[in-house]
Amino acid sequence: MRTALVTGGSGYVAGHLVKLLLENGWAVHATVRDLGKAHKLYALLGLQTLFPGRLRLFAADLLRERSFDEAMGGCDTVFHVASPFFLPEQIKNPRVELLEPALAGTRNVLAAVNRCESVGKVVLTSTVGAMFGDYADVLQMKGHVLTEDQFNRTSTLENNPYHYSKVVAEEEAWRIAGGQKRWRMVAINPGLVLGPALTPESESGSLFLLDELMRGVFFYGVPDFSFCTVDVRDVAKAHLAAALNDGAQGRYIVAEREMTRFVEMSRIVRRVHDRPWLLPRHPLPDALVRWIGPLFGLSQSYIRNHLGIRFTLDNQRSMDELGLRYRPIEETLAAHSSAWQAWRKAVRT
Repeated sequence: MRTALVTGGSGYVAGHLVKLLLENGWAVHATVRDLGKAHKLYALLGLQTLFPGRLRLFAADLLRERSFDEAMGGCDTVFHVASPFFLPEQIKNPRVELLEPALAGTRNVLAAVNRCESVGKVVLTSTVGAMFGDYADVLQMKGHVLTEDQFNRTSTLENNPYHYSKVVAEEEAWRIAGGQKRWRMVAINPGLVLGPALTPESESGSLFLLDELMRGVFFYGVPDFSFCTVDVRDVAKAHLAAALNDGAQGRYIVAEREMTRFVEMSRIVRRVHDRPWLLPRHPLPDALVRWIGPLFGLSQSYIRNHLGIRFTLDNQRSMDELGLRYRPIEETLAAHSSAWQAWRKAVRT
């Protein structure tokens, strides 16, 4: 039986990965920040019941040295998933909320890997945002196509701080991996992750965005933004395939080839929403978005470099080498909406 460590086990992507690993016969060590918060561990405790003796939980802190040593003991594969993701309007202190946990967490996890002789492979969860800063950056690339050889050179703590935290953390991970020869690393770079959550407690920015949409925050209309989308279950599959495939190497874009417009996401969700009148049918005029955007935490620079811009992603390697067959966005959003409505109903009752 193979044994894996999954960091941030109570998170959105990590929860699905833990479930998939257990379903495929692995033993799993999952780290969480606080073992005392039962509401955060709802899904993991359920998986412990379904797979008795195969899932162990450990407390670990991204910012604390040697925090992952105990959890890593006896593992042959490490999936470093834990890293905070917030949308621009959610961020108050980007250095504390994003950069420090992403960078220190990567250093602390990989330092533990260097100390743990049983580990042979690390699968790092990065993001397509480590390949570009603003959407406008991709318009400077050949054919307006995002490829895996690109690294984000325009983001800063002030401009796209989430992307900045991820590119800094990923480059540090490649530096550490290159300084030794015992273990190998593969990076998974997903787009905006959507699909059914195993628990309503996740703080993922993608869940925040869809929560706002489905609660009716955008009932008056949505900006003409588009997103690089991917189903959370496909992201979990990509991680597992990267671990199992000895030929997997480098970085993998894990997202649909074509972006999805925000207004199209709204139209899809309307079909399955129990209160469809809350969801908009049409985009807002661009001029209005430029006027009111700052009231919602969007700078004029962000609006200028994202509004109305679309590009293509070269995801061929993820299909050829990881065997991914991407779920249609309609299936992903239907499952996302159904899970969201079920959680909301449970809270109300």
